[in-house]
Formats: sequence, C-alpha cells, structure tokens
Amino acid sequence: MKRSILMAAMLALAPALALAGDPRRDAILSDYAAEARRVDPAFAAFSAQRGETLFRSRWSGGDPRTPSCTACHTADPRQPGQNAKTGRPIDPVAVSANPRRFTDKATVEKHFMRDCKSVLGRECTPVEKGDYIAFMAGY
Repeated sequence: MKRSILMAAMLALAPALALAGDPRRDAILSDYAAEARRVDPAFAAFSAQRGETLFRSRWSGGDPRTPSCTACHTADPRQPGQNAKTGRPIDPVAVSANPRRFTDKATVEKHFMRDCKSVLGRECTPVEKGDYIAFMAGY
C-alpha cells in the first residue's frame, strides 16, 4: 500500500520535476537577476504572479493590434498562438507545452526586444523578463 502511494506521488510529480531547472533557462534567469540587482540592489526574486499580470494585462503604449501578450499567445499559453500582425503560427509559450522555450539567450532577447516594444511600447526591464519567464516556466 505504501509503495503504491509513493509510486503515485512520484508519477504525479514527474512533469514538474522534468521542467524544473533547464540549465540554459536557469542561466538566462541568473543573468536577468544580476541585471535586476545592478538596477535595484533590493531586488530579491522573480515573481510568477507578476509575470502572469504582465502577460494578461492590456497595455496602451504599443501597437494597437497587440494590446497584450494574449493577442498572439492566447489566454492559455499552453496552446499555439498566432501573430496578430502577420497571422504566422506561434508555438506555445508555456514551458510545460514547449520545453525548449527560454533556453537560447539570443532568441529570448530577440523576442523580448520585439514583443515588449509591440505590446508595452518600450523595452521590458530585467525584472519583467525574469517574471515573465518564471510564470511561463511554471505554467
């Protein structure tokens, strides 16, 4: 009996354990944390909750076709999206649906540079980038 409960618990945790801590994603988050501490020595940690707020909020500073991240990535980031401007398909942004997300620094920076300007009308801060990745890594 105990063994079957233990085995069930291990199977339930397997997906979370598999996603927890891709070394490449961890390195990107570490870089953003270092940048955040340079800007604000009181910076403590990234917040998935703030990342979700960033993802779901409607913004007015960017392109009217992309007032929020959900304009392209849908309300459920585990689902494929579609570029609101070009119609091009977009792979899911949530790490649970796309484990390769946020593992290549150059690609991550390229997307943040373009998408933050499109949605927010400005570049994202290191804290916003880290919060966003924290949300997507846990979703």
